[in-house]
Amino acid sequence: MEVRPMTMQMALVLLVTAIIFFGFVRERQPPDVTALLGVSLLLIFGALEAGQFLSVFANGAPITIGAMFVLSKALENTGVIAELGRVAKRVAGASWLRAMLLLLLPVTFLSAFVNNTPVVVVLTPVVITLAHQQGHASSRYLIPLSFASILGGTCTLVGTSTNLLVDSIAQREGMAAFGIFEITGVGIILAIAGLLYVLLFGWWLLPDRPERSLNLPAGERRFLTEAIVPPGSPLVGKRVSDGSLSRHRVLQIHRGEHVIKRNTMAAVLRAGDRLVIESARDEVANLRGGRIVQMSEPGKQELEKGDLQTLAQRQTQLAEAIVGPEARILGMTVTELNLERRFGVFVLGVHRHKKRLKRGFDQLRLKVGDILLLEGRPRDLSQLYNNRSFVNVAVPEIRALQREKAPLAILAIVLVVILAALKVMPIVVLAVIGATFVVLVGCLSADEAYEAVQWPILMLIFAMLAVGLALEQTGAMNLLVTALTQSTATLGPIGMLITLYIVTSLATEVMSNNAAAILLTPIAIGVAANAGLDPRPFIVAVMLAGSASFATPIGYQTNTFVYQAGGYRFTDFIRIGLPMNVLALLVSVLVIPWFWPLDSGTD
Repeated sequence: MEVRPMTMQMALVLLVTAIIFFGFVRERQPPDVTALLGVSLLLIFGALEAGQFLSVFANGAPITIGAMFVLSKALENTGVIAELGRVAKRVAGASWLRAMLLLLLPVTFLSAFVNNTPVVVVLTPVVITLAHQQGHASSRYLIPLSFASILGGTCTLVGTSTNLLVDSIAQREGMAAFGIFEITGVGIILAIAGLLYVLLFGWWLLPDRPERSLNLPAGERRFLTEAIVPPGSPLVGKRVSDGSLSRHRVLQIHRGEHVIKRNTMAAVLRAGDRLVIESARDEVANLRGGRIVQMSEPGKQELEKGDLQTLAQRQTQLAEAIVGPEARILGMTVTELNLERRFGVFVLGVHRHKKRLKRGFDQLRLKVGDILLLEGRPRDLSQLYNNRSFVNVAVPEIRALQREKAPLAILAIVLVVILAALKVMPIVVLAVIGATFVVLVGCLSADEAYEAVQWPILMLIFAMLAVGLALEQTGAMNLLVTALTQSTATLGPIGMLITLYIVTSLATEVMSNNAAAILLTPIAIGVAANAGLDPRPFIVAVMLAGSASFATPIGYQTNTFVYQAGGYRFTDFIRIGLPMNVLALLVSVLVIPWFWPLDSGTD
């Protein structure tokens, strides 16, 4: 591989790539926005031409991924996924081990063919109910649920978006396309090893503590909320520490254009002051509708008296909702949700697991696992829970399902998989046809199909494909390949495979798994080619390492979701997940050469 001298264009692309990586770690903006910002910089400075940028939209992998989102939603809408949980509840009895077998085996199988995120989201309320039925904390159940879904995704080409992306990039680099079941052998062995580890050691490694989620005793969670001091309030003219607010933590006082952030407890309150408060759920409930303070509707500096009267006259109740991993509201502020107009529901507070929030509703951007404290009528809350952005993990899903359409949804998935395996048509064509079919037969509506597609993920993929193309076109990718080849030259083929797996795994833990796969697949191919080895086993290593993220709650979105729902600590994932990562590494580097000899030459 010819290596060009470092040029300004190479340096620019490497700098932008570093900025994107830094943005992923800082999480100031959603990953798709961060990646698109990087692409914009490349276009502005000429490191990426417009034609090159547009060419990434011809990549079939994101289209396939979008279609698979729709097929997964069809299974969710028709009750196929929820039925798995109900069967487990009926048969499990009081045995944790039996419950794990009844849950993990079907979840692993199902996740091999559909997007694993809805599988975990739909089953989480069922699993929590099952845990209570058996007299255990749900923290003994939810990490295994997420891990099983991740392991299932490694078993087929369509199991995860990472696999599809890696395959598409490999084809772009001149490699033969992967068959839909080509990685099934190594995936099944990895899944068996992982499930055995969970079943044998999970009971001792998983915590047994009360959930810190939607079913946690109300007084143990702290919510961020806002309130306004109305004219005539007894608090006017008093210090915060002298009045009824002394039992709350007042973080900020907004007074016109001025914001008081320090010594807030000593501040003398005035009419119209907007307070940013941290308090327990019950205390937030006591604040609302009172004469002392008035709850602040997000996005408004004042709340009209008529609005307060309307709210007070309605038969409302408090409820909580967790922000799901597929939520379209990720990255939005509470103000931008506009739930009052959309659903007739008010946001009273926000709780973020293990984090102390200090910003107001107009600045706080929502993340996976955030809990919203809501007030609304039962029917309005029910309508809100039907939106895929909000999950009520305390109660299993009760919305109407198209159960009579379940055979058609299953048929669509089965035909896509079988015909793709027989290579009747490209998988992108089959997936689009399957997605169209489930809409036409009524498994879901056209609007639900569009909502099922996780557009931020697709935009992230397109953006990172453009970044990867810029790295290749400028020669910067060659520099990275040469550096990694030289640093691993003395390690031998197995050492190179281990190094690549570890690099991919670490990158996945701190950035999007799709972004990591897009950047590292060309490097894997280049390193193998430079060393005279077959690139295929190295490509498979990227596939597996890009999905097998167990050691942290941030490496994979299902981990992030159960992190909140199960009330886990970061160290809980390290305790059970780090050995799982090591196990996945050992199994992968031992088994991959069985199926793809390292020294068999290039395709």
